[in-house]
Order: sequence, then structure tokens, then C-alpha cells
Amino acid sequence: MRRRWTRHLSAGLAALAVLCAFLSLSFGTADIPPTLLWRHALDGSGDPVIRAILFELRLPRALLGLLVGAILGLSGAALQGYLRNPLAEPGVLGASNAAALGAVTALYFGFASLSAFAVPVLAVAAALLALGLLFLLSGRGESPLTLILAGIAIATAASAGISLALNLSSNPFAALEIMTWLLGSLEDRSFGDLFMALPPIVAGMALLLWNGRALDGLTLGEDGAKALGVDLKRLRLRILTGTALGVGGAVAVSGAIGFVGLIVPHMVRPLTDKSPSAALLPSAFAGACLLTLADLFVRLLPTTNELKLGVVTAFLGVPVFLVYLLRARRVW
Repeated sequence: MRRRWTRHLSAGLAALAVLCAFLSLSFGTADIPPTLLWRHALDGSGDPVIRAILFELRLPRALLGLLVGAILGLSGAALQGYLRNPLAEPGVLGASNAAALGAVTALYFGFASLSAFAVPVLAVAAALLALGLLFLLSGRGESPLTLILAGIAIATAASAGISLALNLSSNPFAALEIMTWLLGSLEDRSFGDLFMALPPIVAGMALLLWNGRALDGLTLGEDGAKALGVDLKRLRLRILTGTALGVGGAVAVSGAIGFVGLIVPHMVRPLTDKSPSAALLPSAFAGACLLTLADLFVRLLPTTNELKLGVVTAFLGVPVFLVYLLRARRVW
């Protein structure tokens, strides 16, 4: 019964994600009616300007919105289940900040102008390096608190490195480019960006989805999970590697977009049986919906300069923190 409901929920959210992608293709500065959209998509004829808008601008942006939102939502659900902390997200373990530092390094030293692969390669490499440091700092223990404290240390160091790059940047245009990238956006992304981000994100999603039953066992505590045959060291390796790969690939193409991994699991969990495994796949589809709709919102908002996506998701994260603050005050 539980698995059937989870499949129905995932199917419904997947259909909603397809609808969000369709809306992303249809609306923007120039609206494209559904009849024109289908005609250009099916027979390849019609206005070349509309085809350029549809296939060169909006389609890769919509697909990236789905992909980036899915990995952020999934990684947040997996980390909340693994750390047993409702406020856990990729930033807690330093993955997002480290990936951002790797991308900033590519921009600061000009590697991005030499190769289109510089930003994604350095972002993923920095996330994996942060993973190694996390293992080194946390030692052999599987305690969630140890991982969180080590992750905070890594995230703080990465943020300091980003601030240092901005402070030492002698070129104001380079500093502006870094600041714009750090705010997060899917504007002007191409199929090249999509193909670069796809391998690490898919690999990260596969590793995270693998751990559903192990995360359910972990709800009984570390000793209970071990009694059920869960190898905690391998579980930690899969969770952290999947997060590092997926978030590194996402940050490389979208910039620093926070709070999606925090918000989405809390939206999905009340619709499930509250077990960690039941929230994984629905969180991926819900994250895809949320980020695609947020990206559509920034395009439709009548502003002189397009609002950055990371700003919108940051505002969405505030109510979640307030809800848990009020709950904690009742406990105190």
C-alpha cells in the first residue's frame, strides 16, 4: 500500500513537472501560444524567430530547471534522512559552497574563457575535494553531529575563499561576473551547459536513490541500522559522493541556488508516510517543479534587469525557517 501510494505521488509530481516545463516553454518576454508551440515542435516548420526562441533559449533553460531542481530536492531529502535533521541541505555539508568556490576559481583566474569545461570540472572537483576533507575531519565516526560540524567548517572556509577572490579581484568586470554568478540564474544557458551538467547530476541522483531502504533503517538509530545489515560507512560514502557529484554539476551551470533542498522535502513529506525512502523520488520531481516555476516567475516579473533565481529561492526558504523556529520555541 505504501509503495503504491509513493508511486502514485511520484507519477503525479512527474506529470506536474512536465506541465511546468510546458509553461516555461510557452511564457516569457514573448508568449508562444500552445498551437504554435506544438506545430514548431512536431513538424519543424514555421517562423524561424519562434524556433530560435523555443529551441535555443527556452528549451535548454527549461530542461536545466528540471534537472537542477531535481538534484537539489533529492539531495536535500537524502541528507535530511541521513543526518536525521529537518534543516539539512547540501549547504550544511559544504558541498554547495565548495562547488561555488571551484567555479569562482575558474572565473577568477580566467580558466572559464579558455575552456567551456573549466567551470563544471572545477566545481565538481571542488565538491569532491570537500567530500575528502569532510571524511578527514569527521574521522571514523558515523555521528551526524560530527558530519554537520565538519561540514560547517568546510562551508565557512569555502565562503571565505569566495570573499577573498572578490576582495582581491583587480578587474571590476570579473568581480561583477562572479557576483552575478553567485546569485544563481538559468539565463542564457544552452544545450552545451545541459550536456556538461548531465553526467555528474545523473550519477549523483543514482547514488542517492540507491539508499532508500538504508535510510529507513537509520531511523532506528545507528545500532538498529547495523542490526538490519546496513553498512554505515558505505552508506555515508554513497550519500556524500552523490551529493558532491550532483550538487557540483548543478552549481556549475546554475550558480549558487540555495534553499531548494531545504524547502522541497518539507513540502513532500506530509504527503508520504514520513519514511526517508518515500520522500526521495517525490522530492526530486517536486524540486524540478519548484525551480522551473521560480525560473518562470523571474522571467515574467516586470523588472529592468531579470531577478536572479537564487534571490527568489532564498525568500522561499525564510518561511520554512520561521516555522521551525516557532516549533522550537514551543519546545523551549
